[in-house]
Amino acid sequence: MKGFAMLGAGKTGWIEKSRPVCGALDAIIRPVAVSPCTSDVHTVWEGALGERKDMILGHEAVGEVVEVGSLVRDFAPGDRVIVTAITPDWGSEAAQRGFAMHAGGMLAGWKFSNYKDGVFAEFFHVNEADANLARLPDDLDPGTACMLCDMMPTGFHAAELADIQFGESVCVIGIGPVGLMAVRACVLRGAGDVFCVGTRKVCMDAAKQYGATDFLSYKNGDLAEQILDRTKGKGVDKVIVAGGNADTFDAAIRMLKPGGIVANVNYLGSGDYVKLPRAAWGCGMAHKQLRGGLMPGGRLRAERLLRLIETGRVDPSLLLTHKFYGFSHVEQALYLMKDKTPDLIKPVVYLA
Repeated sequence: MKGFAMLGAGKTGWIEKSRPVCGALDAIIRPVAVSPCTSDVHTVWEGALGERKDMILGHEAVGEVVEVGSLVRDFAPGDRVIVTAITPDWGSEAAQRGFAMHAGGMLAGWKFSNYKDGVFAEFFHVNEADANLARLPDDLDPGTACMLCDMMPTGFHAAELADIQFGESVCVIGIGPVGLMAVRACVLRGAGDVFCVGTRKVCMDAAKQYGATDFLSYKNGDLAEQILDRTKGKGVDKVIVAGGNADTFDAAIRMLKPGGIVANVNYLGSGDYVKLPRAAWGCGMAHKQLRGGLMPGGRLRAERLLRLIETGRVDPSLLLTHKFYGFSHVEQALYLMKDKTPDLIKPVVYLA
């Protein structure tokens, strides 16, 4: 089969590989729509996961089942499905502890384009199909459904990590596709003031539609000082980090009220350490928490988020700014994510 791969550090290209083998609990999927992610960029060009050679990229896909294992009960060839980007081993100790995304080791629930070939291929493998697939409704656009693989669940996990409560103020740093979904999740959980850090007009317009109340820019000076100025020195109750780098946490801690939470869902592709400002952290005693987590995967999660789309509470189609048609355009879409043009939020490639 053909796939688009990381050939080595900083190198990508098309390769030929054997079609994956289906285990008893597993499924083989033919993708119908796929979407590149900034995580693919970090993996290839920043070495965030270390060296990978001839590894097919991609972890966001919806597709058609072409084969299932003998023990799969709920899916059959011909079914159209949403595939979660995180596909845990649900019988693991980590899953029983409530951290299925780390089944098999830290971040090991993230298998596609990390521990095994990803979804930018003519066929790809899904472990534990009954637990890691969800049915694609006939009336849902496959490109929109791709946002249920990673962008929407990651953004919503940010609001969960931050434990947003009614009327709380929150600052979302980074309003790419994940940050935009975090904005919507915060609004659904009852946030009051929702400050957003971002400069691209296309992202700011989407954030307004999702419920953002105010905007800040790095170009206008220190972010923490801007927040403190707008909140009359109080700061915000919660901060969500969905963009930036390892140095972003300095401003996040300084803009946070004592007792608040900084929730990170940003994939930190570079830097050896995250540094926290000692004094602004109350010399370590301000009850300012830092939480970071890989989004949950699995069928139940996907089905619940799908209901938010079906009931009109979330419209992830606003994220889709660039649409391509045909497998050969995967490379173009990935490089678009790498270059991040001003008019970009998220590209999607339709394969069928």
